[in-house]
Parts: sequence; structure tokens; C-alpha cells
Amino acid sequence: MTMPRIDLPPRQGVSARTPEAVLDRWDSSVRSADAVGDNVISIYDVIGEDYWSGGGFTLKRLDAALRTIGRRDFEVHINSPGGDMFEGVAIYNKIRDHAEANGLTVKVKVLGLAASAASVIAMAGDEIEIGAASEIMIHNCWTIAIGNRRDFAKMSETMEKFDASMAGVYEARSGNNAETVAEWMDAETWFSGQEAIDAGFATELLPADRLKTDPDASAMAQTVRAEKKAERAMRMAGASIKEAKTTISEMKSAPRDAGVETTERDVSGPDLAAIAAALTNNISRMEVH
Repeated sequence: MTMPRIDLPPRQGVSARTPEAVLDRWDSSVRSADAVGDNVISIYDVIGEDYWSGGGFTLKRLDAALRTIGRRDFEVHINSPGGDMFEGVAIYNKIRDHAEANGLTVKVKVLGLAASAASVIAMAGDEIEIGAASEIMIHNCWTIAIGNRRDFAKMSETMEKFDASMAGVYEARSGNNAETVAEWMDAETWFSGQEAIDAGFATELLPADRLKTDPDASAMAQTVRAEKKAERAMRMAGASIKEAKTTISEMKSAPRDAGVETTERDVSGPDLAAIAAALTNNISRMEVH
């Protein structure tokens, strides 16, 4: 299937991200139960470099995988809440470019979630299988912005271009008209397995025995999500990305009781979740220097 390329405007300092509520719905433990060969690309992470997990699925990782695969048909297994839209678009374009230049077939398997930027990547498949309980989510591009009214007006224009680019891909894949796709994106629409097939975003259901869970991945993701929440609360209060990350890193390594204990502590996911909630509830009273 021929799919359109996506041309985005320059990044211009924009960080197009995944909303916190989407991260909360993501079950990061879902994996493929099939033996994974060297022609399978697994995307089990946020899209783009992730400071908190030390991972993230990037264009660089995709390039390395495609060099190994070469001129062979390949699969892309996805369980991701999305992330950096610029990186997601670059990954989508690279998959399609590689497949079309070499006459290859791409099969995408949505194992748990393909949301936001990950849903764009999923559209790169010639075939798209999805679990009955798995989901694809599409929405308008999401970011955090700080500035005056002119900054926000400029940001709005830029985001509108992002949304139009994504909508073009969803329209081409699903066969739905622009108005319908725009309504779905405006509403942040979630499609479960059969719903995704009925809407044209997937081609068939993935058998349940093709899925498994990895508890270790779920535990790690809990802490990463909490760190992201704390960072976003600080960003909404006016802190820069660097200030937020530095503050959270300091909290994680702070002594339990200054002057009494010198042992460093590892702040857990629940600890950081509580910190994030407190920061969010007190944004109006915070002063960030």
C-alpha cells in the first residue's frame, strides 16, 4: 500500500509530547509472545529519547535495525503511548521509504497501545494487526507552552500544521474523509481492536495467544511515569526542562534526614507520584527561580 510522506514544519523549539492521562492508560508490560527474529522491530517504549528511562525508541535505533534487516520483509511490534511527534514522524517516513524503495512488505502488530506519535508509526504498515483488547488512539498534537499571547498565537499556527499532517496519514490509511478524521482527533478518540478495524486503522485481529506480559517492564514504567508527572508539574509552574530535571534528580538522591543520615535514598514511583500530585495542586503558589 502506498502511503503519503509526512512533511512537518521546523521544530522551532516545540516539544510535541504525550499527555499524562495517556501514560496512565499504558500497560507497558504487554509484549509479543512470538519468537522475535532479526527482521522484527520492537517498539516497547516512548517515542524519542527519554531522559527518565534512559531509553526511548528513536530514529537512530530504527536505522540500526533496518541495516540488519536489509532487503527483507519485516514486522514492527508496537506497545507505546507515543512521545515526541517529530521523532514519530521521522520513524514513520523512514519505514515507508525503506519498504517502498526495496519493494518490501511491512506488517505492524499493535500489541497493547499505539497512541499519539506511535499511532502515526502504526500507519506505516501494509498490514496492521491489533489485539482485541489493544488500542489505537489519535488526537491533536499536544505540548506544553509558556509565553505571551504572541507566543501562543505562533504556537497555535504551528500545531495546526502538525495536526493537518497527521490527519492526512489517517485519512489515507482509513479511507475516511477529512471532517470525520478531524472530529476523531478533536475528541482524542480511542479505538479498541475491532473498532480500529471497522474505522480502517487496522486490517485484522491479532490472536490472544500472540501476546504475553512482562511484570518487570511494568514496575520500571511506574517509576518513569511518576518522574514525568513531577517534571510536567514543574514545567507548568514555569520551570525550564533543565530546572525540572535537576530538581527531581536532587530529590531522588537527597538524604533522608539532613544532618542525621548520609545514606542516599532511591525515591520510588509512589513517592514521586505523591510529589507530582502535590506540585500540581499547588502550582499557583509555587515560585520558580
